[in-house]
Amino acid sequence: MSLKRRLIVPEAKRAIDQMKFEIAQELGIQLPQDGYYGSMTTRDMGSIGGYITKRLVALGQQQLSSTRF
Repeated sequence: MSLKRRLIVPEAKRAIDQMKFEIAQELGIQLPQDGYYGSMTTRDMGSIGGYITKRLVALGQQQLSSTRF
């Protein structure tokens, strides 16, 4: 059985991609221009993914703390 991934909010893909490039630049990691990440190290990609997760959690916490129930 294959698992099909689909985005819950398709518009978020552009924002996540932009965040990926910003974080890579901050970390001094050069992302390939052709979009092929097969030559990237697992460590570099993991660092980028980890920072994306940290930022998304922080954004979620900010949003929840500003929401009144």
